[in-house]
Amino acid sequence: MSPVRQILNPATEEPIGTVPMAGPEETDAAIARAAVAFPAWRQVAPADRALLLRRFAAAVDAAIDDLAALEVANAGHTIALARWEAGNVRDVLTYYSAAPERHVGQQIPVAGGVDITFHEPLGVVGIIVPWNFPMPIAAWGFAPALAAGNTVVLKPAELTPLTAVRLGELALEAGIPEGVLTVLPGKGTVVGERFVTHPAVRKVVFTGSTAVGKRIMAGCADQVKRVTLELGGKSANVIFADSDLGKAAAAIPDGAFDNAGQDCCARSRVLVERPVLDEVLALLESAMTSVRVGDPRDAATTMGPLISAGQREAVARFVYDGDGRAVADVAFQGSAPSGPGFWFPPTVLTPSAPDSPAFTDEIFGPVVCVVPFDDEADAVRIANDSAYGLSGSIWTRDIGRALRVSRAIDAGNLSVNSHASVRYSTPFGGFKQSGFGRELGPSALDAFSETKNVFLATDA
Repeated sequence: MSPVRQILNPATEEPIGTVPMAGPEETDAAIARAAVAFPAWRQVAPADRALLLRRFAAAVDAAIDDLAALEVANAGHTIALARWEAGNVRDVLTYYSAAPERHVGQQIPVAGGVDITFHEPLGVVGIIVPWNFPMPIAAWGFAPALAAGNTVVLKPAELTPLTAVRLGELALEAGIPEGVLTVLPGKGTVVGERFVTHPAVRKVVFTGSTAVGKRIMAGCADQVKRVTLELGGKSANVIFADSDLGKAAAAIPDGAFDNAGQDCCARSRVLVERPVLDEVLALLESAMTSVRVGDPRDAATTMGPLISAGQREAVARFVYDGDGRAVADVAFQGSAPSGPGFWFPPTVLTPSAPDSPAFTDEIFGPVVCVVPFDDEADAVRIANDSAYGLSGSIWTRDIGRALRVSRAIDAGNLSVNSHASVRYSTPFGGFKQSGFGRELGPSALDAFSETKNVFLATDA
């Protein structure tokens, strides 16, 4: 009998359900079903595969309120964020429902015949989803994978499996055949590890920590298995003196504290040109009053709890020692509820040492560091002085500077005068130890396909 995991509401610490955890036998059986389903799914006509994905999107659309409520309870996301996430699943499915009929090859001019290319699906794809954004990150993997003709086994995070399980049910209700999309809750050391070692799984898609991503990449090398990795981040938010300082400072909380800072794209390093540092800090302190931390079911709430007691403890270690004394330079803090729930107040640090752990390490919580820089070159140097390179923002009125700094910062996703990181119609992924490969955008199906070249001789 499979072990059962109790699922907690992080805002109340109360149990909200149980989910069976797959063992090695269940994992192998799910992969085997996906392998059996693959030949028929790849042969489904592109227009028919597109229709099934549109039906899946419509099923998600009809269930948005239920999915959002489930995510609020399971992940502690605010209701506004959870509704966006459910809508994003719908939109990603809709976007990639247009892809099967447009995933075209090439006709390449050659002598003596005709040369054409085809996109062939890989087979079974194993997708490992984190707990911070359970719904959209799942869809970013399974929507293009299914559109390209692959079958998918998806492992949700142990802490947040409920919406993934419901999405699997909606896929079946929409007409996606059995075995084409399987949701398999379980431990990473069991299900995720088997994705790496099972020869029928031809690609692993992983979003999570850099340390685990390295182990997955090393394990997949044994079978020359494809991987896409979206890993950690320590993104820079660079504010130049010529920018609209009021707008830039007011946007810092959204860029750093969305989902309680549990976001690989969180702009947790705020770099401010030295002459305006004090002004930006004053504006930020005022902006912090808009961060309302509390019941995620309340539409007025802008920040909910951390996901678990363990995550709260990990975040607190960057700010306090075991006796509750500050170990970092705390400029100011917001407020958070007391009592049950995994709460932590939004916190602004002004570290004096460039090697401060709060400034260099991914905290994955509502803690932001503000530091000064002297000029454009210094801003780029500080921004790039990191093992990570996922996202970031640049605030300036000078379009030339915006382009120069955008080209100079080593990050996969940058925004100018904005914190927008993710659009389903544009590629997403990181530099350096923030990951490998790209998700989303018009080329996503290429990451789930092999290119086959065929030459047809025409000489008699």
